[in-house]
Amino acid sequence: MAASVLCRRTVSVSFRASSCKHAFSPGGFLLQTACYNPKPLRLNLKDPYIPEKDSENTPEWQKSAKYDRKLFGRYGSASGIDPASLWPSHAELDKIIAEENEWHPPLEVMLKNIEAREKEEAEKRREKEKIIAANMAKMPKMVADWRREKREAKQKQKEEKARREKLLAEARERFGSTMDPRSPKFLEMVAEIEKEEKKKKKLLKRRQKEEQTAGAGPTPAAPS
Repeated sequence: MAASVLCRRTVSVSFRASSCKHAFSPGGFLLQTACYNPKPLRLNLKDPYIPEKDSENTPEWQKSAKYDRKLFGRYGSASGIDPASLWPSHAELDKIIAEENEWHPPLEVMLKNIEAREKEEAEKRREKEKIIAANMAKMPKMVADWRREKREAKQKQKEEKARREKLLAEARERFGSTMDPRSPKFLEMVAEIEKEEKKKKKLLKRRQKEEQTAGAGPTPAAPS
């Protein structure tokens, strides 16, 4: 009896000791867990590292005012740094104030900026509406012009087709057979016919001008 109780206690103690290293998953698999808790690094106040500003081996970033602020914040007076030297100069302070005013302006300035931006957006919207209204007023005329141009193009295409058919008919009459409109002979013939038509139109205009001049008669002389 005593031996069995001692055996159970030994098993429970050994299981508790191993539970910090292993854990059982819901599926029954054994998982290993970490139980190591590292000790925090202690601040060495007895022998702190203070870089020598005059040494050539010291990096430049350890000679800056930013690093001095870091040393003073870590070691305090043990760093040997004068706290008065850590404050910004007048030029740096003006720069900081200017940056704060630029990125974090006062409420009044923010409200004025919002009002100016809304006013500018409203002006742009009004100008855009004016342009749209002007274009809408021109729309009927633009549609009429488009339809007229379309009719003229269609009429021109129709006239060109009729002229082509006329040239083909004349070619058949002259050569007695159907010709290819792309052949050099046909193109030469078309050029000759067009030249003849231009001459006829020119003579017709000249005759009309002569008839108008003859119909008007001599200009009466002004009375003296």
